[in-house]
Amino acid sequence: MTSSALPVIAGVDGSSPAREALDWAAREALVRGLPLVVVHAVRHTRRAGQEAQQREAEELLTESVRRVNEIAPGLRPTTLAPLDFPAAALTALGRAASMVVVGSRGLGGFRSLMLGSNSLATASMARCPVVVVHGGRPPEDPEGTAEVFQDVVAGVAADESSESVLEFAFEAAAARPGARLRIVHGWTMFSSMLSGGPAFDRDAAADSAERTLAELTAGRREEYPQVEVVKEPVNGSASHTLVAASATAALTVIGRRRGGESLGLGLSPVAQTTLTHARGPVAVVPG
Repeated sequence: MTSSALPVIAGVDGSSPAREALDWAAREALVRGLPLVVVHAVRHTRRAGQEAQQREAEELLTESVRRVNEIAPGLRPTTLAPLDFPAAALTALGRAASMVVVGSRGLGGFRSLMLGSNSLATASMARCPVVVVHGGRPPEDPEGTAEVFQDVVAGVAADESSESVLEFAFEAAAARPGARLRIVHGWTMFSSMLSGGPAFDRDAAADSAERTLAELTAGRREEYPQVEVVKEPVNGSASHTLVAASATAALTVIGRRRGGESLGLGLSPVAQTTLTHARGPVAVVPG
């Protein structure tokens, strides 16, 4: 990617999901050889409250750096405390980042929600890939002393939007020695007809989906010979397969938009469902 030298941005707010996102971001920056910037947005308030918020931000960022130093010694993260709303700050910083990493939920909002508003807004608007880390499982352990989540899973569509998804997914798999890349493509008779494929022959439509996956991955096997690729055409929506796969994947990669369809803040139905219900880290890649 052209952004390969750009930093990983980790958004923190003191919540448990944000700490897990910070851990993930630190490990990812380390394996990819990228700098890490830890960010905590400070909202504008009256002067007295502003000073207290700045002190809290400094304490949080200091603790975050200490945590990173324990997880990824030698990474030497930098910190920022912009005066802005969290999603706005992270979206702006994403213009010059390789990726932005956030927790699935922050300190505010309703705890019954599976996905926080700042995470959703950032994933919907940032110009770079946004990784939303769903917590509740042990971290990847390169020493092999705990359960290892190794596969990278990518959901692709039969159009040009999949190029950026595949590029990010192949790089993520290549950064994890021994990782497989599972490429999932959902198809239906209706989608086959819309794309100019078979309209009534289910077997022919299935063959067309296989060819679509072969065409999408053509050339990348030579570029990433170390990555084992598994192609998975799925009859129906890909979201069920992607959500199930996310439970044991190191990373699930999806595109932000597809076919002009949108739900919520500019996410396709597959992206919205996967991002909301995933059980592991999900990267939302702009087209």
